[in-house]
Amino acid sequence: QVQLIESGGGLVQAGGSVRLSCATSGISVSQYTMGWFRQAPGMEREFVGWISSSGADTYYADSAEGRFTMSRDNAQGTGLLQMSNLEPEDTAVYYCALNSGGPAWRRTRPSAYEYWGQGTQVTVSS
Repeated sequence: QVQLIESGGGLVQAGGSVRLSCATSGISVSQYTMGWFRQAPGMEREFVGWISSSGADTYYADSAEGRFTMSRDNAQGTGLLQMSNLEPEDTAVYYCALNSGGPAWRRTRPSAYEYWGQGTQVTVSS
């Protein structure tokens, strides 16, 4: 059974930092691109970034570029999303997801991902 479990969310003040983890099991994660998405109340799920299966390539949404950093440890089956200089607009439930292949341009879309975690809440107070 494939499982993705996010952790590390919580309440943080504007300007602060949070590191989210995505622990995977039941899957050979080294064969998958890992994506991060977020969803605020009443909003559609929004792309944050993706990191390639090897970790060599990353791509960020404009909102994340320069503030967020993704990494992964395939031996441990984990992915990380380091978020800095947080703003109240970053408040959302954050999800990690796995994509098995296909063109890179699709990786910004939730529909490109086969497996999802349950999400972790990040709340940024002003």
